[in-house]
Order: sequence, then structure tokens, then C-alpha cells
Amino acid sequence: MLKLGVQTQGVIDDENPLEGFAMISRAGFSCVDFSLHGYLKNTDIYESRLNNFFDAPLAELKEFFTPHKEAAKAYGIAIHQMHMPYPIYQPKGKREVNEYLWQQVAPKSMELCAFLECRYIVVHGFKLQKYLGSEEAEWRETERFLDSILPLAKEHGIVVCLENLYDEVAGHIVEGSCAKAERVAERIDRINEKYQTEVLGFCFDMGHANLLGLDAESFLVTLGRRLKVLHLHDNDGLCDLHQIPFTFTRDRTNKASTDWEGLVRGLSKIQFDGVLNFETAPALTPFPVCMKADVLRFIGCIGEYLAGEIRRIGLTKEE
Repeated sequence: MLKLGVQTQGVIDDENPLEGFAMISRAGFSCVDFSLHGYLKNTDIYESRLNNFFDAPLAELKEFFTPHKEAAKAYGIAIHQMHMPYPIYQPKGKREVNEYLWQQVAPKSMELCAFLECRYIVVHGFKLQKYLGSEEAEWRETERFLDSILPLAKEHGIVVCLENLYDEVAGHIVEGSCAKAERVAERIDRINEKYQTEVLGFCFDMGHANLLGLDAESFLVTLGRRLKVLHLHDNDGLCDLHQIPFTFTRDRTNKASTDWEGLVRGLSKIQFDGVLNFETAPALTPFPVCMKADVLRFIGCIGEYLAGEIRRIGLTKEE
């Protein structure tokens, strides 16, 4: 049975998480994507500006997030997935910055994931191809990092999920880490075999797929059971805007610019029964605060539509 999820970013106030989880519940969501990356923003990491949030001992961090955990449970909402702060390695960053990301941020993120009873944590692979000269060399560094956190994943029963990324070179959008489904599938299988349990899975990001012109249906079918979580959002094909699905068209025919039909077919073919998760926090920003609940409910309605279409196609195939 498909469920609906949405980001906590832009909705949950640390001072009163109960109110935010109530709003999410009323909007029709039963799961959340816990926005851990909001506590150490990527814009700051890129500039080697680190705050002291992850300096706190693990016990203090757990105490800080206890109200969030209790609020989610109060409204019957599962913390289904979360996003580790990213990038977890900054090629232009100082040595001490990268050491801090690996030695403090990453392991504490894993422990917080376990504390919040969250099954999946999304991790960005390294964007190093333009520095190292090949995708294979880039992957070796990503795998080296994974080997530093996968023992924790195995210990806590967490599945680390890689994500299809894009990169920018000379002002052009190009394929980034994990943009080739066949390579991803082989690597996930090999690593899970190495650890003798399922420690690695995949997060399919629909917005990134649209930027790169990936065939969503084909990508999903190749992933199959390896697909664990989704990032659903829309864009204009030029920028990673994280907007509400169906809000962009390419011309005056008003046909959606993103291949939502391909997404539906792909999820139906692999019999995906997880969470339709919307990574649409930036879409809340332009609206007046008083409309936030309405916008969330609208996103929830889109989720209900997509879930209905996935079920409908599945039933039609059975007939």
C-alpha cells in the first residue's frame, strides 16, 4: 500500500514540532523525510563555513530531537527517510572541513537516524569526476566513504541510499554521481553481498532525472527492488528548483515538461509499495505563510493522484 511523505524542512519548527507534524498529518501525509541537512546547509559547506550543531555530544543531539520524535508519534507519522548533510566531501574544502564531515557529521547522522527510528538515509555520492578524470575514480572515493558508515548501517538496520545526481561544468548541466542505472544496480548488489545484508539501496530523484533527460521508466525498471525511497519534485529542465509536480510545461501545448507518466509506469512495473515522497520544501517559500497548510494539502492531493494511477495501471495489467 503506497503512502505519502513530505519534507519536514519549512514546516517543522524546532521550538514547537508538534504544530508542524499536526499540519503535515492534516495535509494527508503519514510519513516524513526528515531534513537533517537543514542543520548544516550545503551552501555553508561549499564555503567551508561550519556551524557547531554537530559538535554537540550525541546525547545532547538526541535530547534536542526527542520532541520531534515524540511529536511525529503523537500524530502517527513515520520518520521514513532522512537526508544526511551534503556534500559530505568538498573537493575545494580545507582538510579539517572534510575530516569534520567524515568523522563527526556522517557518523552522528547515522546514530540520529537510528534514534529517530528511521529506516533510510539518503547520501550524496562525491562529485569528483572533473577532478579525478573518470567516473570510476570518482566512485572509488564514494565507496571509500560508504565503507566508513556501512558498518553502522548494518548495526542499526539502516539502509543507506545513494541518489542520482547532476553536476555543472562550464555552465552546463552534466551527469553526476549515480546517474547510470546499470552501474548503480551492480554496485548496490556487490556491496550488499560484501556486508551480507541490505545496507545499500537507492533514492530516485525525479527532478534530477528531468534535468538530465533520463528515462525514468527505464531507470526504475533497472533498479527494481533496489529502489527504496523517492524524491519527487519538478523543475523547468534548466535549474534544480524543487517545485510542485505538474507546474512546468515546455510550450503552449501545456504538456507537463517532466515525464510523470513514465514515473508512474516504472513504479507500477516494479510493484513499488513504499512512500511517494515529495522533496518540495522550496515550493513552500513563495507562498504567504497563511497558505502553507493549503499548499501542503495540494501536494498531498497530487500524491493521491499518483498513487491512484500506479494502482490503476497495476490492476489493468493484472486483468
